[in-house]
Amino acid sequence: MKVLKLTLLIMMAGILLANAQNNTWTLSSPDSQLKVSVSLENGRPSYQVFLNDELFLDKSPLGLRTNAGDFTEGLTVREDIVRNKIDNAYELPHIKQSKVRYEANEGVFSFTKDGRAAIDIIFRVSNRDVAFRYKVYPQKSTFSCVVNEEVSGFLFPAGTTTFLSAQSKAMVGFARTMPSYEVPYTLNDTLGENGRNNGYTFPCLFKVNNNGWVLISETGVDSRYCASRLIGHSEGLYSIGFPMPDENNGNGTSSPGISLPGGTPWRTITVGKTLAPIIETTVPFDLVEPRYEASQKYEYTKGSWSWIIGMDRSTVYDEQIRYIDFSAAMGYQTVLIDALWDTQIGREKIAELARYGASKGVSLYLWYNSNGYWNDAPQSPRGIMDNTIARRKEMAWMKSIGVKGIKVDFFGGDKQETMKVYEDILYDANDFGIMCIFHGCTLPRGWERMYPNYVSSEAVLASENMAFSQRNCDYEAFNATIHPFIRNTVGSMDFGGSTLNKFYNSKNSAGRGTKRITSDVFALATAVLFQSGVQHFALAPNNLTDAPEWAINFMKEVPTTWDEVKFLDGYPGKYVILARRKGIKWYIAGINAQKETLKIRLKLPMFTSDTEFRQYSDDEQLNGKTGTIKLRKNQEIELSIPCHGGALLVN
Repeated sequence: MKVLKLTLLIMMAGILLANAQNNTWTLSSPDSQLKVSVSLENGRPSYQVFLNDELFLDKSPLGLRTNAGDFTEGLTVREDIVRNKIDNAYELPHIKQSKVRYEANEGVFSFTKDGRAAIDIIFRVSNRDVAFRYKVYPQKSTFSCVVNEEVSGFLFPAGTTTFLSAQSKAMVGFARTMPSYEVPYTLNDTLGENGRNNGYTFPCLFKVNNNGWVLISETGVDSRYCASRLIGHSEGLYSIGFPMPDENNGNGTSSPGISLPGGTPWRTITVGKTLAPIIETTVPFDLVEPRYEASQKYEYTKGSWSWIIGMDRSTVYDEQIRYIDFSAAMGYQTVLIDALWDTQIGREKIAELARYGASKGVSLYLWYNSNGYWNDAPQSPRGIMDNTIARRKEMAWMKSIGVKGIKVDFFGGDKQETMKVYEDILYDANDFGIMCIFHGCTLPRGWERMYPNYVSSEAVLASENMAFSQRNCDYEAFNATIHPFIRNTVGSMDFGGSTLNKFYNSKNSAGRGTKRITSDVFALATAVLFQSGVQHFALAPNNLTDAPEWAINFMKEVPTTWDEVKFLDGYPGKYVILARRKGIKWYIAGINAQKETLKIRLKLPMFTSDTEFRQYSDDEQLNGKTGTIKLRKNQEIELSIPCHGGALLVN
């Protein structure tokens, strides 16, 4: 009898232990529509995501494997799940929305292993976003660790289609500078692929059958971790992947190291029945805090840029004088002087240009090679931005002559060591009041809020590629209808576009260079569709006389900072129509990449009936014109946009 009782007690204990290890908790958004279900089954944590009770992510793994312990299995959850309400307000002038209120519900799931605190998994759920991160605790006498693997996954239902940019191999491309986030997107693809066997660059867009859309990315990456990518697996699973070992010429480790207790960046999941939450999300900035104080109030400007039209030969003194005069004529505040200025102009003459620009109300941005030991890019100035002593000396000189900002190029890697290079450049530049743009670089991950002098990043197949290849000109509209839905949703995009030259050469003449096939209205529309706090447009001085007056006047007035954005209609690779607000003025911009003319009726509830708009439109031959149009009593308006054309409304 005693044996039977003992057996029953053991069995009951086993059942209780099993129940304790197969728990599920639900965390909902403030409006209760978006939900995360977190589970612990046999010591392994996982989660699911639902919108309006429809499944968007199935049971997806969670956890880290480190050299201080394996925190993917054998875990026990503490009973006291901490739940918090998050309600933060902040202002940023140079993101998609200038005033933000972030409301979310937070759940902190604390796990132990072998009776010792192991990790917390922290979830936040807002009305359009799910985010999670890890906090790792010291283990015995271990106060640091290397994260060898993050098993965080995203398991999509069967039938989901993908809109992704493959991660390139490391140390390939121009001067072995890749990966640089400049691989074209593949749209409407099937699950189960893995790019070029190297995964995909963030952000990653998925269409979940007819239920809606999911955008996956990360934010809060700085010198304390590496940037990551998404690795494709079979049966709809994607997981976090660390940098490839040969990135940055093999220098630095692929696995990030953290001091304990310490945390990881946030993994973000934006979910919507339509693309509106994807376009309008501010989650990359909601989850982070400034890393340091701004040394001054930074100014976000418009400017001109000779290199996109004139290439390297334009980086000479007289041509930069011409572009300074052009910026002044446009009412712009800056001019970007690109590569080779140190040899083709010289430092004394750069100082002269800075003084001349100041007399015209125009400041300089200067180009630099990121250099160091990680690539072979020959363009100069080299050997400055990778070294603290040389960098700070150079920045002191820039401050002395009034340089406003820098454009630093050719990084080519996502390792933690490379993240430190970005951060060091930004931190030093802030001391000297210098703003920073990055090219040939990684995706910005919340940096607009983290680093007050950060401006923008390329991390996209940008305007320079139109000058390099007619194929890129032919696909300009196709690519431009992708970026507002994917790349530009999570961070400022330094595209350098809005070209009004018909040909990519300084004479704007046929037979030399590539030919633009999009319309002038298309060019104006992208100035609204592409968001970046500072814009150096691909305009040229000759446009003052050879471009339509209405186009030049629009490019003089268009803002580069915005107060609000609204998604109106569109589909990646086909067409896009957005509305951006600056103060009380709205700019409604649309472009079309489809062969057939887009005829669409839009509802504009932000306006009263009979509101009158200034209208920019194209005919079937892409001849642009201006006029006025009134909103109907039902607050609807009709637009017609031909292939490679654009449409603009300004109230």
